[in-house]
Amino acid sequence: MTVAPPQASSAVPAPGPAAATPAPAAPNAVEATAAAAKADPAAGDTRFAAVCVACHGVGGNSGTPANPKLAQQHPDYIVKQLQEFKSGKRPNPIMQGFAAQLSDQDMKNIGAYLATQQSKPGFAKDKELVSLGEKIYRGGAQNRQLPACAGCHSPNGAGIPAQYPRLSGQHADYTASQLVAFRDGIRKNSPQMAQIAAKMNDREIRAVADYIAGLR
Repeated sequence: MTVAPPQASSAVPAPGPAAATPAPAAPNAVEATAAAAKADPAAGDTRFAAVCVACHGVGGNSGTPANPKLAQQHPDYIVKQLQEFKSGKRPNPIMQGFAAQLSDQDMKNIGAYLATQQSKPGFAKDKELVSLGEKIYRGGAQNRQLPACAGCHSPNGAGIPAQYPRLSGQHADYTASQLVAFRDGIRKNSPQMAQIAAKMNDREIRAVADYIAGLR
């Protein structure tokens, strides 16, 4: 007996569920995310002029000894300090009020802008103390385990980007006030600096601050 081959079915199988295709991201959303990741110096200039220039001077070159020069400072350091003013980790009622007006993107933009500005040089003023300041800045005081400032902030005060701030040409009054604040436990956002400043007396602080003012 011959078995006939099976007849091909004329029925068309029902289509299965279509594979889900992810919707492409909207181009404008992608662009917005990319833009937010980048710092914009021009936008930073505008924001700095609106919020910061009255105290820190045009281009970040403060003319007031109590207010720091910010020109040519490392962007990451600027952002870190603004964030810590805003959160209260670095207590300062005046700066906290200004930083509260800034978004993280504003801070990045301002940091990028200040990094493009040229810092105006300063000058040491106390001839009697400047040699002591140079000795401590360059060599520390080994008998008291006081490290040289140059080890972190570099011999010419340029600092190390993203780690240690630029100090070159900074107002002596401002530098001295910050060293005292670290030493006395008022400024607590750098345990390393608190430990170092705790080993310095008032005369040494004044000497180092005056030497730093003349660095370039």
